[in-house]
Amino acid sequence: MTKIILVAVVLLLLGGGAYLFLRKGSNQGTAPTTNQEGSGTSASFSNSKKAAHYESNTPEHGAILAGVPINVVINFNFDLANPSEIRISGTTSPSDVGSGDTVVDANKLSMRRAIRNDAPDGIYTVNYTACWADGSCHDGQFQFKIDRSLVTEFEDLTGKDEVTINLKNFAFNPTKVKVSKGTKVIWVNQDNIIHTVNTDSHPGHNYFPGQNSRDLSKGDTYSVTFDKEGIYPYHCTPHADTMKGQVLVE
Repeated sequence: MTKIILVAVVLLLLGGGAYLFLRKGSNQGTAPTTNQEGSGTSASFSNSKKAAHYESNTPEHGAILAGVPINVVINFNFDLANPSEIRISGTTSPSDVGSGDTVVDANKLSMRRAIRNDAPDGIYTVNYTACWADGSCHDGQFQFKIDRSLVTEFEDLTGKDEVTINLKNFAFNPTKVKVSKGTKVIWVNQDNIIHTVNTDSHPGHNYFPGQNSRDLSKGDTYSVTFDKEGIYPYHCTPHADTMKGQVLVE
Protein backbone atom coordinates (compact mmCIF):
# COMPACT_ATOMS: atom_id res chain seq x y z
CA MET A 1 0.00 0.00 0.00
CA THR A 2 2.83 2.37 0.86
CA LYS A 3 4.50 1.69 -2.50
CA ILE A 4 1.28 2.46 -4.38
CA ILE A 5 0.91 5.80 -2.58
CA LEU A 6 4.58 6.63 -3.27
CA VAL A 7 4.19 5.86 -6.98
CA ALA A 8 1.05 8.01 -7.16
CA VAL A 9 2.85 10.95 -5.53
CA VAL A 10 5.80 10.66 -7.94
CA LEU A 11 3.48 10.57 -10.97
CA LEU A 12 1.58 13.61 -9.68
CA LEU A 13 4.82 15.56 -9.21
CA LEU A 14 6.07 14.60 -12.66
CA GLY A 15 2.78 15.60 -14.27
CA GLY A 16 2.74 18.96 -12.49
CA GLY A 17 6.34 19.64 -13.52
CA ALA A 18 5.58 18.83 -17.15
CA TYR A 19 2.53 21.15 -17.08
CA LEU A 20 4.55 24.06 -15.66
CA PHE A 21 7.33 23.49 -18.20
CA LEU A 22 4.93 23.51 -21.13
CA ARG A 23 3.10 26.55 -19.81
CA LYS A 24 6.32 28.46 -19.31
CA GLY A 25 7.43 27.63 -22.83
CA SER A 26 4.13 28.78 -24.31
CA ASN A 27 4.37 32.16 -22.53
CA GLN A 28 7.85 33.06 -23.71
CA GLY A 29 7.86 36.07 -26.02
CA THR A 30 4.93 38.26 -27.02
CA ALA A 31 3.09 37.48 -30.21
CA PRO A 32 2.17 40.36 -32.52
CA THR A 33 -1.37 41.68 -32.25
CA THR A 34 -3.77 40.07 -34.71
CA ASN A 35 -7.03 41.86 -35.37
CA GLN A 36 -9.93 40.65 -37.47
CA GLU A 37 -12.70 42.89 -38.70
CA GLY A 38 -15.10 41.82 -41.40
CA SER A 39 -15.44 38.71 -43.47
CA GLY A 40 -12.13 36.94 -43.81
CA THR A 41 -10.11 40.07 -43.13
CA SER A 42 -7.17 39.86 -40.75
CA ALA A 43 -3.78 41.44 -40.19
CA SER A 44 -0.81 41.03 -37.90
CA PHE A 45 0.44 44.12 -36.11
CA SER A 46 3.59 44.68 -34.12
CA ASN A 47 3.20 45.51 -30.43
CA SER A 48 2.30 49.11 -29.72
CA LYS A 49 4.57 51.39 -27.70
CA LYS A 50 2.98 53.96 -25.41
CA ALA A 51 4.79 57.17 -24.53
CA ALA A 52 4.73 58.64 -21.03
CA HIS A 53 1.35 60.15 -20.06
CA TYR A 54 -0.37 58.39 -23.00
CA GLU A 55 -4.17 58.02 -22.75
CA SER A 56 -5.62 56.85 -26.10
CA ASN A 57 -5.42 57.19 -29.86
CA THR A 58 -7.69 57.11 -32.93
CA PRO A 59 -7.52 55.01 -35.02
CA GLU A 60 -6.92 52.51 -32.24
CA HIS A 61 -4.00 50.12 -32.46
CA GLY A 62 -4.93 47.15 -34.65
CA ALA A 63 -7.95 48.81 -36.27
CA ILE A 64 -8.83 47.65 -39.80
CA LEU A 65 -10.71 50.39 -41.62
CA ALA A 66 -12.73 50.47 -44.85
CA GLY A 67 -11.55 53.99 -45.61
CA VAL A 68 -8.84 56.53 -44.88
CA PRO A 69 -9.03 58.17 -41.42
CA ILE A 70 -9.49 61.93 -41.61
CA ASN A 71 -6.66 62.28 -39.10
CA VAL A 72 -4.63 60.57 -36.41
CA VAL A 73 -5.33 61.84 -32.88
CA ILE A 74 -3.32 60.95 -29.77
CA ASN A 75 -4.44 61.91 -26.26
CA PHE A 76 -2.36 62.44 -23.11
CA ASN A 77 -2.92 63.40 -19.48
CA PHE A 78 -0.11 65.97 -19.47
CA ASP A 79 0.37 69.25 -21.35
CA LEU A 80 2.12 68.84 -24.70
CA ALA A 81 4.71 71.26 -26.07
CA ASN A 82 6.89 71.68 -29.16
CA PRO A 83 8.44 69.80 -30.91
CA SER A 84 5.75 67.11 -30.51
CA GLU A 85 5.31 65.30 -33.83
CA ILE A 86 3.32 62.57 -35.60
CA ARG A 87 4.72 60.59 -38.55
CA ILE A 88 2.55 58.18 -40.59
CA SER A 89 4.12 55.67 -42.98
CA GLY A 90 2.88 52.56 -44.77
CA THR A 91 4.25 49.32 -46.17
CA THR A 92 2.97 50.10 -49.67
CA SER A 93 3.79 53.79 -49.41
CA PRO A 94 7.02 54.18 -47.41
CA SER A 95 6.96 57.97 -47.45
CA ASP A 96 5.06 59.88 -44.79
CA VAL A 97 1.37 60.01 -45.79
CA GLY A 98 0.50 62.67 -43.25
CA SER A 99 -0.93 65.91 -44.57
CA GLY A 100 0.25 69.22 -43.16
CA ASP A 101 1.92 69.75 -39.82
CA THR A 102 1.26 68.09 -36.47
CA VAL A 103 -1.15 70.25 -34.47
CA VAL A 104 -1.38 70.42 -30.68
CA ASP A 105 -4.99 71.06 -29.64
CA ALA A 106 -5.89 74.16 -27.64
CA ASN A 107 -6.24 72.12 -24.44
CA LYS A 108 -2.64 70.88 -24.96
CA LEU A 109 -3.73 67.33 -24.08
CA SER A 110 -4.05 66.07 -27.65
CA MET A 111 -2.11 66.23 -30.87
CA ARG A 112 -3.32 65.38 -34.35
CA ARG A 113 -2.26 65.18 -37.95
CA ALA A 114 -4.38 64.86 -41.09
CA ILE A 115 -3.88 61.98 -43.56
CA ARG A 116 -3.84 62.23 -47.33
CA ASN A 117 -7.14 60.94 -48.68
CA ASP A 118 -5.35 59.03 -51.45
CA ALA A 119 -3.38 56.86 -49.01
CA PRO A 120 -3.41 53.31 -50.51
CA ASP A 121 -4.55 50.14 -48.79
CA GLY A 122 -2.07 48.59 -46.37
CA ILE A 123 -0.75 48.62 -42.82
CA TYR A 124 0.31 52.00 -41.48
CA THR A 125 2.73 52.69 -38.66
CA VAL A 126 2.27 55.83 -36.60
CA ASN A 127 5.45 56.97 -34.86
CA TYR A 128 5.01 59.91 -32.55
CA THR A 129 7.10 62.05 -30.25
CA ALA A 130 5.37 63.63 -27.26
CA CYS A 131 7.23 66.52 -25.64
CA TRP A 132 6.62 68.44 -22.43
CA ALA A 133 7.35 72.00 -21.31
CA ASP A 134 10.50 70.88 -19.47
CA GLY A 135 12.05 69.89 -22.82
CA SER A 136 11.82 66.12 -22.33
CA CYS A 137 10.36 64.01 -25.15
CA HIS A 138 9.05 60.44 -25.31
CA ASP A 139 8.41 58.21 -28.32
CA GLY A 140 5.46 55.94 -29.04
CA GLN A 141 4.12 53.79 -31.85
CA PHE A 142 0.95 52.04 -33.03
CA GLN A 143 -0.47 50.60 -36.24
CA PHE A 144 -3.70 50.41 -38.20
CA LYS A 145 -4.74 49.04 -41.58
CA ILE A 146 -6.74 50.47 -44.48
CA ASP A 147 -8.64 47.82 -46.45
CA ARG A 148 -11.18 49.26 -48.86
CA SER A 149 -12.59 45.80 -49.62
CA LEU A 150 -14.47 46.12 -46.32
CA VAL A 151 -16.79 48.62 -47.97
CA THR A 152 -19.05 45.64 -48.79
CA GLU A 153 -19.99 45.52 -45.09
CA PHE A 154 -21.42 49.05 -45.25
CA GLU A 155 -24.99 49.81 -46.24
CA ASP A 156 -24.72 51.90 -49.38
CA LEU A 157 -26.77 55.06 -48.85
CA THR A 158 -24.84 57.27 -51.24
CA GLY A 159 -26.68 59.80 -53.37
CA LYS A 160 -29.10 60.75 -50.56
CA ASP A 161 -29.39 64.21 -49.03
CA GLU A 162 -30.37 62.78 -45.64
CA VAL A 163 -29.83 59.41 -43.96
CA THR A 164 -31.39 58.18 -40.70
CA ILE A 165 -29.70 55.89 -38.18
CA ASN A 166 -31.88 54.52 -35.38
CA LEU A 167 -30.56 53.94 -31.87
CA LYS A 168 -32.55 50.85 -31.01
CA ASN A 169 -32.02 47.75 -28.87
CA PHE A 170 -28.65 49.13 -27.74
CA ALA A 171 -27.29 49.32 -31.27
CA PHE A 172 -26.90 51.75 -34.15
CA ASN A 173 -29.17 50.59 -36.98
CA PRO A 174 -27.59 50.39 -39.50
CA THR A 175 -24.21 50.08 -37.79
CA LYS A 176 -22.07 50.87 -40.83
CA VAL A 177 -23.22 53.27 -43.54
CA LYS A 178 -21.62 54.67 -46.68
CA VAL A 179 -22.82 58.13 -47.65
CA SER A 180 -21.90 60.83 -50.13
CA LYS A 181 -19.98 63.95 -49.20
CA GLY A 182 -22.43 66.60 -47.97
CA THR A 183 -25.00 64.11 -46.64
CA LYS A 184 -26.85 64.95 -43.44
CA VAL A 185 -26.91 61.96 -41.08
CA ILE A 186 -29.70 61.97 -38.48
CA TRP A 187 -29.65 59.76 -35.38
CA VAL A 188 -32.96 58.99 -33.62
CA ASN A 189 -33.08 57.39 -30.17
CA GLN A 190 -35.86 54.79 -30.06
CA ASP A 191 -34.84 53.15 -26.78
CA ASN A 192 -36.28 53.93 -23.35
CA ILE A 193 -32.82 54.82 -22.11
CA ILE A 194 -30.34 57.61 -22.71
CA HIS A 195 -27.84 57.19 -25.53
CA THR A 196 -25.26 59.50 -27.09
CA VAL A 197 -23.46 59.84 -30.41
CA ASN A 198 -19.79 60.49 -29.68
CA THR A 199 -16.75 60.45 -31.93
CA ASP A 200 -13.88 58.12 -30.93
CA SER A 201 -11.88 57.62 -28.79
CA HIS A 202 -13.57 57.09 -25.45
CA PRO A 203 -13.51 59.22 -23.36
CA GLY A 204 -11.48 61.71 -25.43
CA HIS A 205 -14.21 62.22 -28.07
CA ASN A 206 -11.96 64.35 -30.27
CA TYR A 207 -11.29 62.44 -33.51
CA PHE A 208 -14.02 64.54 -35.15
CA PRO A 209 -15.21 67.06 -32.51
CA GLY A 210 -18.21 68.01 -34.66
CA GLN A 211 -19.81 64.63 -33.92
CA ASN A 212 -20.61 64.83 -30.21
CA SER A 213 -24.24 64.89 -29.14
CA ARG A 214 -25.89 65.77 -25.87
CA ASP A 215 -27.69 63.02 -23.92
CA LEU A 216 -30.47 61.71 -26.15
CA SER A 217 -33.69 60.53 -24.49
CA LYS A 218 -36.31 58.50 -26.34
CA GLY A 219 -37.50 60.41 -29.39
CA ASP A 220 -34.58 62.86 -29.40
CA THR A 221 -32.65 63.42 -32.61
CA TYR A 222 -29.13 64.56 -33.45
CA SER A 223 -27.62 65.32 -36.84
CA VAL A 224 -24.27 65.97 -38.53
CA THR A 225 -23.54 66.97 -42.12
CA PHE A 226 -20.34 65.27 -43.29
CA ASP A 227 -18.39 67.53 -45.65
CA LYS A 228 -15.07 65.68 -45.72
CA GLU A 229 -14.33 62.28 -47.25
CA GLY A 230 -13.02 59.58 -44.93
CA ILE A 231 -14.15 57.20 -42.21
CA TYR A 232 -15.75 58.28 -38.95
CA PRO A 233 -15.82 55.73 -36.10
CA TYR A 234 -18.12 56.62 -33.20
CA HIS A 235 -19.86 55.14 -30.15
CA CYS A 236 -22.48 55.66 -27.45
CA THR A 237 -20.69 56.83 -24.32
CA PRO A 238 -22.95 55.06 -21.75
CA HIS A 239 -22.46 51.82 -23.71
CA ALA A 240 -19.03 52.45 -25.23
CA ASP A 241 -17.86 48.82 -25.14
CA THR A 242 -20.72 47.41 -27.19
CA MET A 243 -22.57 50.20 -29.01
CA LYS A 244 -20.37 51.31 -31.90
CA GLY A 245 -20.87 52.58 -35.43
CA GLN A 246 -19.04 53.89 -38.50
CA VAL A 247 -19.84 56.41 -41.20
CA LEU A 248 -17.85 56.17 -44.45
CA VAL A 249 -18.00 59.34 -46.52
CA GLU A 250 -17.16 59.15 -50.22
